Amino acid sequence: MKIDFKSCTEEELWKYVASNLKKKGIDTGMGLERLAMMVQKKNNVFETDLFEPILRELRSMNHELKDKGLIEKSERIIADHIKSSVFLASEGIMPSNVERGYVLRRILRRAIRYGKVLDLPKNFLIPLAKKVIEIYQENYPVVKSKETDILTAIQNEEEKFEKTLERGLKELNKMIEGWKGEASRISESTKPFDRIRGESAFYIYETYGFPLELIQEEFTRHLLLVDEKEFKDAFDKAHKAHQEISRAGAEKKFGGVGENASYEQAKLHTATHLLHQALREVLGSHVGQMGSDINPQRLRFDFSHPAKMTAEEIRKTEDLVNQKIKENLEIKKEEMDYQKALGSGALAFFKEKYPEKVNVYSIGTFSKEICAGPHVNRTSELGRFKIVKEESSGAGVRRIRATLE
Repeated sequence: MKIDFKSCTEEELWKYVASNLKKKGIDTGMGLERLAMMVQKKNNVFETDLFEPILRELRSMNHELKDKGLIEKSERIIADHIKSSVFLASEGIMPSNVERGYVLRRILRRAIRYGKVLDLPKNFLIPLAKKVIEIYQENYPVVKSKETDILTAIQNEEEKFEKTLERGLKELNKMIEGWKGEASRISESTKPFDRIRGESAFYIYETYGFPLELIQEEFTRHLLLVDEKEFKDAFDKAHKAHQEISRAGAEKKFGGVGENASYEQAKLHTATHLLHQALREVLGSHVGQMGSDINPQRLRFDFSHPAKMTAEEIRKTEDLVNQKIKENLEIKKEEMDYQKALGSGALAFFKEKYPEKVNVYSIGTFSKEICAGPHVNRTSELGRFKIVKEESSGAGVRRIRATLE
């Protein structure tokens, strides 16, 4: 059977596939979007019915630029990123500074940055997210059932980034203008100059939450040439130094990890593991540790969650922790390779690089996390767990303060 791929109908195409291919389950790697492009006879995926409604909604916001190429690039980045964001959020992932949440934060912020290029109004991502949900809700009902959570996560991140974006851009552009002045006296290709840029870029990254690629795009917009290796090496060096400071601070907060911690701190540290897993069971798997602070009197635990906990949710969480304490679960420590630990189901929530060998603490079959310790031997040692306060700790992050009685 012969077929003209340019003029055939969709039905003729599938008949050809069904009757002529020896292996009908071949993975072409093209994915749904490229398959739709072929079936719908479009020039690119952005002309298909998977993207066209999003772009139409975006263009209704009346942005005008002389540079048509920049308009098209910006529109496509925004459309692609908002679709990805909706699906990530539908899986319970919230924007954060760690792991999957960090991926979501980066793509949302990149979309917001290109919204600035097009001079789009505030909260422009919300109508676009609604359009994505409208397109996919029939075949992916989860995006509709979690619409409120998805829109809340996106709006919170958009509002948070809007506040820092203006300050960050102002600071970055001030630096760039200074570099332009220096360029008349310092060769553009000199390595010291690129090291200064790399260190300065990390300051903007850390202080204002700018992804590195957005900083580099701003350099390009100002026609600044950069020695990529020198620039990246300087950025990475500054990043590593910051991580070392963060680790030292974390150890100080715990009063010293391991042998230096008091018995009361060890009990409260074990309680944070129970609290973490209890929150994931009560609120959902999107919950992830965002930070903690422990002293001999109380624990403070920050976690990703888009809304204030209800009184019922707090009660269920507290009851679940106390139930596990009563069950007198054994706490086991295992040393294993980092990747093996992840494969075993151990939770890990911090983007700082872990060593090749890590400690994994399991509390019965209830909780399993990569952790440096310290912990007690059995949960019955903890006494009674009491949540004292639940409050906001930032956009999309909640904080619990608790004690052991």
